[in-house]
Amino acid sequence: MPISSRDALLIIDVQNDFLPGGALAVPDGDAVIPLINRLATLPFGAVVATQDWHPPGHVSFQTSEPAGPWPQHCVAGTEGAALATGIVSAPVALVLRKGRSKTVDSYSAFLDNDQVSATGLASWLREVGVERVFVTGLALDYCVSATAIDAKSAGFESVVIVDACRGIGPYDEALQKLEAAGVGVVESAALA
Repeated sequence: MPISSRDALLIIDVQNDFLPGGALAVPDGDAVIPLINRLATLPFGAVVATQDWHPPGHVSFQTSEPAGPWPQHCVAGTEGAALATGIVSAPVALVLRKGRSKTVDSYSAFLDNDQVSATGLASWLREVGVERVFVTGLALDYCVSATAIDAKSAGFESVVIVDACRGIGPYDEALQKLEAAGVGVVESAALA
């Protein structure tokens, strides 16, 4: 599968809090870093990295009222919210920070979880001529899947590079959900 300037690589939430030892660690999350760095050397028209960037007391935190589903993580400006130091930043054209509203979470890089508030990513990708997105990162069963499905809904061809992702739960359910939404799934070895 050849990569061209009409393709974008999306690096989803490869942040310290999602790596081993972080506040909301994804098992083996750091294993994606070398593979993502290699993928970023392919001739993508754009490389985008996202960050969860939550205000203190974010609705998703277990410490908020009412309690959210997650421990406190990726608080804006903290070391936990920083992109993993191993990610090579030179190819990254845009860093998109999501989940910035205190009252709405944002798994997807395209839309907040209310499915109304857009992040601006779709229009930015169109402006730079992108037609197909390849999604990598953390976590496959949450932010990666939500991003890939919303990319498809926004009119992009959407493909998840499954070996460049790690998830919290078993992959089977996430992969079935992606397939049902018309999202492609490939291994990185298929890309050139």
